[in-house]
Amino acid sequence: MPKLPKNLLIKLENRKENNSFRQLPNPNNRIDFSSNDYLGFAINETIYSDTFKLILKNGASQNGATGSRLLSGNYLMYTELEEYLAEFYACESTLVFNSGYDANLGFFSAVPQRGDVIFYDEYIHASIRDGIQLSNAKNYKFKHNDLEDLIKAIERCRNGNVNQAEPAEVYIVTESVFSMDGDSPDLEALVNYSRKNNYNLVIDEAHALGVFGLNGEGLVQQKNLQKDIFARIVTFGKALGCHGAAILGSEKLKDYLVNFSRSFIYTTGLPPHSIATIKAAFSYLISQEGKEARLKLEDNIVFFNKKIQDLKMNDFFIPSSSAIQCCLIPGNTKVKKVAAKIQEKGFNVRPILSPTVPEGEERLRLCLHSYNSKEELGLVLQLLSSYL
Repeated sequence: MPKLPKNLLIKLENRKENNSFRQLPNPNNRIDFSSNDYLGFAINETIYSDTFKLILKNGASQNGATGSRLLSGNYLMYTELEEYLAEFYACESTLVFNSGYDANLGFFSAVPQRGDVIFYDEYIHASIRDGIQLSNAKNYKFKHNDLEDLIKAIERCRNGNVNQAEPAEVYIVTESVFSMDGDSPDLEALVNYSRKNNYNLVIDEAHALGVFGLNGEGLVQQKNLQKDIFARIVTFGKALGCHGAAILGSEKLKDYLVNFSRSFIYTTGLPPHSIATIKAAFSYLISQEGKEARLKLEDNIVFFNKKIQDLKMNDFFIPSSSAIQCCLIPGNTKVKKVAAKIQEKGFNVRPILSPTVPEGEERLRLCLHSYNSKEELGLVLQLLSSYL
């Protein structure tokens, strides 16, 4: 095999020297505090069985989509799913993408135009950052969950363009639940500010789906703000336990994405099994069993936060009412050592290292699930407290 170029080898060695070298973990039987499977849907036998029933019912017994959705890959189950999602999310239209990464890449690379300006939270997901980098629009970040800093950033931009035309469109981008912090912005304030100024608010709801809302719709609908959001991105690989994503918005936005979103146009569609799994997962989500799973998760989140207070660990944790709880342990070496000790006790807790998070903000990211017992929740925190 040809050797890896020298400059790439140097970059790998730098990662090892910084103790930030990534490797694929081996499967293990530890108690799950790592996966995004918040409701246990990825291992749910009812959803697994219902998926095959849907495939048989629709006569979709094929292994692949056979092509791009604009060619041969747009079968009936796709259309039915998007119609269902539009009703579930109380929006005009939805467009299903192959993944959350594809959805964010496709949206931000295609929608904001030259002359437009994007303002994004500094902790926004990497997929959104990558999409923004492919856009012709200018972009600026604002401090995490800081509306005042966003307003100042927009004012600075406008003052800097005093001799130029006003931006054609302004896009404000945030997440309803941040993947590496588990916290949330003041959505009501963002909506009011965006509506007042005719700005386009875009919200990624990847980690809110299934966790918030009357039927697990997410934080936007829990707060009844869906009519004022330009676009929402929802992904199915977290609480729904399957694969794929969708962009929610107007019918015209869907038309535009179908015509100009390259990550949608130039890829093979999802196979029927994936679409059937998404539909089966949503059906289970709104069932009595799904409701009980959501309530159990909610109860576990409340219990976990109470335990943090009891153990006087508040200063270590980022405040969060979501399934993502983060304990800050600065330094890649230190956080890896603490994680290894907890793993030795049978808990699958993963360290988040820089450069994934800023240097000095390394952490343990504990994901809570409906299937974690109170005993497990309490014990993992007691272990963490003793090691800290």
